[in-house]
Amino acid sequence: MESELKGRDFIETADWNDAELERALALAADLKVKFRNGVPHRLLPDKTIFLFFFDKSTRTRNSFEAGITQLGGHAHFIAAETSQAAHGESPKDMGIILASYGHAIAIRHDLVPGEGNAYMREVARWAEVPVMNMQCDIDHPFQTLADLMTIRENFGNDLKGKKIAVSWAYAPSYAKPMSVPQGLITLMTRFGMHVTLAHPPEFSLMEGPLKAAAENARRSGGTFEVVDSMDRAIEGAHVVYPKSWGIESLFGKPEEALAVAAGYRDWICDERRMSMADKDAIYMHCLPADRGHEVTDAVIDGPRSRVYQEAENRLHTCKAVMALTM
Repeated sequence: MESELKGRDFIETADWNDAELERALALAADLKVKFRNGVPHRLLPDKTIFLFFFDKSTRTRNSFEAGITQLGGHAHFIAAETSQAAHGESPKDMGIILASYGHAIAIRHDLVPGEGNAYMREVARWAEVPVMNMQCDIDHPFQTLADLMTIRENFGNDLKGKKIAVSWAYAPSYAKPMSVPQGLITLMTRFGMHVTLAHPPEFSLMEGPLKAAAENARRSGGTFEVVDSMDRAIEGAHVVYPKSWGIESLFGKPEEALAVAAGYRDWICDERRMSMADKDAIYMHCLPADRGHEVTDAVIDGPRSRVYQEAENRLHTCKAVMALTM
């Protein structure tokens, strides 16, 4: 399809202006209707995208693979450990060569602060095709764009005055990336929302996204605050989004990070906390959620939960960005 965004990278939502994000959301909504009604939409016939993963994935990999297939193209899955990247091949060489084989490169590189985003931008510097961020250390743009789509489906397009609680939650499984909460605070503040970020003192986010969220809120007429209480964040919130993330300085020492997290086992989203939110509040999570730790079954499986709607929207926003840029 013809688009003024053709050839553009999508590495952070901050790289696109509001009008460009609105274009993607409008197309995602249209593609969702077409998909649900069985209307063909082969906007990218014979196009190839390379999916390069340094980390595991369920929703991201499958939304891209299913999405490009439905658009008429094809995806190549590449696990980094099975590629020459494992032997030190440079992002320059990889970017130039894969760009000569296809039409886009998507990368997941999210577990090492200071590496993933820089790696993607180095690939993008040399690749003559769009480079897309399937999650890095700083942002998870396809996830948060789908989150914005989901919130709008529930509350309408004008989100000014709506409150979202982005809270840390306890999880024993592993030290999870910081990119989802960082992506949420930097995107939702652009649309006039009141964003409250809550976490124990050890679990601060990166300085850059914190500064960007404050500036975005100032420009949009929203607000941004950081608190140390999950209850305070959730009180009166229209969107409750609690999830775990690690400690920036301890990503190389995950056992130490998990030991610190164990001191905050009471940071769980349960029915008591959901009762503190607005009467029409919804619960969201990017998944997978650590059930019984981050959230109770009663909440994630309850009537306020929108996790499956949110996960489905990953497909449609993914397709929209690919269709506009490839």
